[in-house]
Amino acid sequence: MNNTPLNLKDKILAYRIYLILGALFISSLVASNLIFQKFFYWDFFGVYTFEISVGILPYPITFLITDIISEVYGKRKANQIVTAGIFASFFSLLIIYASKEVPATSWSPINDETFTEVFGATAIAVFASMMAYLFAQYIDIQVFHFWKKVTKGKHLWIRNNFSTFSSQFIDTLTVLVLLCSTGIIDWDRFGILLLNGFLFKILIAALDTPILYLSVFILRKRFKLKQGGELALEI
Repeated sequence: MNNTPLNLKDKILAYRIYLILGALFISSLVASNLIFQKFFYWDFFGVYTFEISVGILPYPITFLITDIISEVYGKRKANQIVTAGIFASFFSLLIIYASKEVPATSWSPINDETFTEVFGATAIAVFASMMAYLFAQYIDIQVFHFWKKVTKGKHLWIRNNFSTFSSQFIDTLTVLVLLCSTGIIDWDRFGILLLNGFLFKILIAALDTPILYLSVFILRKRFKLKQGGELALEI
């Protein structure tokens, strides 16, 4: 795809938008690792009842953001955000480890036992999430750009949904295998959680397509991007 050169003013604005998207991406990823131990149910208009972790709620946002970045900023910038997310997740893990090791005071609203109960499995969860994340996000970006090349920059909905469908299944499968293998979740819950997690992510991927179209439309109009064009931010 052709890169669109920018003047200094537009380049500064494009970088600021990129940083905001990156911040939303990283905060969504880290939050999903911290809150995963709570599970909830959602009755989808009486058609199907989902039983899934709350950690799944912010996670689809990361795929939406990488699709926006992939479409507007290109494959390299999308991969850079993914790599930054890996470092942020492991850094948050180090902070949690340090917090667990220091003793709570007698008057602390949260004692050591409660803190360990809530965050005790976070290390395994982050590892499981990172393994799935590595597979899923990089595959998502690769598949997205494969379809972008095949469609010659047209039919954004195809690359958005096809890339997300494949990557989200890999993500859900990898996380559940690792969590079940380490005893955090019983194997008898594996099948239903795999189905629920994948169906929920597919539903969200379909629902976020209009958001992707609107975001890409606004950015293309602002930076005068041609269809399939990408912003040239490399120094």
